[in-house]
Amino acid sequence: MLVSDFHFDLPNDLIAQQPLAARDGSRMLHLQRSSGQYTDRQFRDFPELLRPGDLVVFNNTRVFPARLYGRREGARPHAVRPHHPAARGRVEVLLTRQLSTEPNDWECLVRPGRKIGIGERLFFGESGELQGEVLARGEFGQRHIRFQPLQGQEKDFFALLDRIGHVPLPPYIERTDGFSDRERYQTVYAQQRGSVAAPTAGLHFTAGILDRIRERAVETVEITLHVGLGTFQPVRVDRVEDHPIHSESYSISAEAASAINRAFRDSRRTVAIGTTTVRTLEHALLLGAGSVVAGAASADLFIYPGFEFKAVSAMLTNFHLPQSTLLMLVSAFGGKESVLRAYQHAVSERYRFYSYGDCMLIE
Repeated sequence: MLVSDFHFDLPNDLIAQQPLAARDGSRMLHLQRSSGQYTDRQFRDFPELLRPGDLVVFNNTRVFPARLYGRREGARPHAVRPHHPAARGRVEVLLTRQLSTEPNDWECLVRPGRKIGIGERLFFGESGELQGEVLARGEFGQRHIRFQPLQGQEKDFFALLDRIGHVPLPPYIERTDGFSDRERYQTVYAQQRGSVAAPTAGLHFTAGILDRIRERAVETVEITLHVGLGTFQPVRVDRVEDHPIHSESYSISAEAASAINRAFRDSRRTVAIGTTTVRTLEHALLLGAGSVVAGAASADLFIYPGFEFKAVSAMLTNFHLPQSTLLMLVSAFGGKESVLRAYQHAVSERYRFYSYGDCMLIE
């Protein structure tokens, strides 16, 4: 199967650069898998499209300020601001996966990647209150960096990140993060810190929408999958099957596992909010040989057309990048031809795309 089979043309002005004023104000394209037919709706219709007895599963991961702007050792020690003339020749680091907590070792993406070598020291914050040492380097700007607050600074690493870090907006959002992104690039039910990208299908929900869902005798449950490096990696091969899929850690509580298994046993629909939830449920079911076992694991499941879904009955998702693994997952669930036709319709009707964009319900 060719990666190019998942291409579609998208005008740049349809890529949402800002969230809507109201979280639940997005449009929603409703695709029926059985017929391939689609209908233009509003996301506020979502609760009424659920059925009594459905189980809706959310990913409660929490995004942290994982993007750092810093300077190399020997550079002038003034504040480094993104996209500012003074920042030329400086360093941008995206923390993507924590390797250890003591010391704070992280897998990172670094720009400019080619210039940063092993042993180099980097400084972050207005006074360089956080420093990092490059321990190893990989391909495409990947680095293993050990971070350490300078003496006299607060020792809580994540508290320091909250102060000097930036919201890790995706690269197709062509602006600097702002204060409002700390709230809007986060679901209202986010709890477990660990993601460098939001599970974007969840960004549409409000407390009011959640209340309306529960009023329909619909059960809800939360799992946690932390979105990592793979979200930012393009597919660099020609054949889908040759792509090395990334791994992401997840956890499922005993309460959530019990609810999910009851829904399976009772033949009730499981509605996944986002591709991260789909990946977690399908991996957990395979790992448990037909039932979900509580605990932590790592999902390295590559879902593309031909995959047999056993856990998920319906899914809510945003619109994804051309030739991306997420579009492949959605195409596997909804049918490649049907999904790509629906995407063409979304382009012609000027839906808003990607993280801050509109959404799609497939059932």
